[in-house]
Amino acid sequence: MDYKQELNDLLDIVVREGASDLHLSEGRQPTIRVAGALVPLARKNVLKKEDTTELLNLMVTAEMKAIFDNTKEVDFSYDFNDRGRFRGNAYFQQGHISIALRLIPKQIKTVEELKLPPTLADFARRKQGFFLVVGPVGQGKTTTLASMIELINEERAEHIVTIEDPVEYLYDQKKSIIDQREVHIDTKDFGIALTEALRQDVNVLLVGEMRNAETMAAAVTAAETGHLVFSTLHTNNAAQTIDRIIDSFPSTQQDQIRVQLASSLIGVFSQRLIPRISGGLIPAYELLIVNSAVSNLIREKRVHEINTVIETSSELGMIDMNRCLADLVRRGEITIESAYKYAFNPKMLERMI
Repeated sequence: MDYKQELNDLLDIVVREGASDLHLSEGRQPTIRVAGALVPLARKNVLKKEDTTELLNLMVTAEMKAIFDNTKEVDFSYDFNDRGRFRGNAYFQQGHISIALRLIPKQIKTVEELKLPPTLADFARRKQGFFLVVGPVGQGKTTTLASMIELINEERAEHIVTIEDPVEYLYDQKKSIIDQREVHIDTKDFGIALTEALRQDVNVLLVGEMRNAETMAAAVTAAETGHLVFSTLHTNNAAQTIDRIIDSFPSTQQDQIRVQLASSLIGVFSQRLIPRISGGLIPAYELLIVNSAVSNLIREKRVHEINTVIETSSELGMIDMNRCLADLVRRGEITIESAYKYAFNPKMLERMI
């Protein structure tokens, strides 16, 4: 088999079919995910051990392959000519190699094109603060942040540093200087890169993921010291996100991080990609805008009251997930069943629909 040609053919199918992901596993046919559903490629043969091994070798450097052999898993990125970029993860299951690839489109869409609230552009235009985009894996967090970074790049001259594992969207430098650092290649880890960034005359920081308390502390400190910091967490909503950050620290440090969050956090955006009746996916979202009232709730250990604040503050620009879902149902974009599936509070959604 010509593995280079086979890889190009598989990636071409992903792009052509509008798929988001490609799964390669020994003992199964290559499978793509389209609009949230997994679809085996019926015309492709079941993959053998040598197939997954050779396909992986084409996509990773010798250094990445050594990490994979040593740790049994590795994150990587792969450029598909001029047609797109893929974020990959290779891992073992039952002693066999599996590979998951996610398409990172070449073109970075705007907030408007992504059908996201225009308020996100206001956060991108801030000069400092801590802004989080949260939600489960595969819900478009990276794409949303890329649209915000690209807006800064187009509108003003800033020094932007991204710290990612791996680097996903690639930016053409326009008005801004953009340095993209990849963990394991350009830096040892997120925490070190964040600390060093404060010595690099940086204005805007994008932290691909906050994986531990050290990274969280460095990100909050950067926001406190006059930088605009963006990052992600795998949490469901704004209140849970704030609790997750605080609970990541030892009890002796929680009061300090609570005060720092109260003063530096400017917003939390939670999003989901929901199957659209007409085909494809459409975002539903919750937006917390941190004002003085919300800051006081964080400082006073009353984070549980934030959900109520979001529900009753639409006039301030906040967006409640249930209200967003109900609106999508009324507009005929999604089914009622999908709305209930993604609702944070199904009983309240029932009263809205």
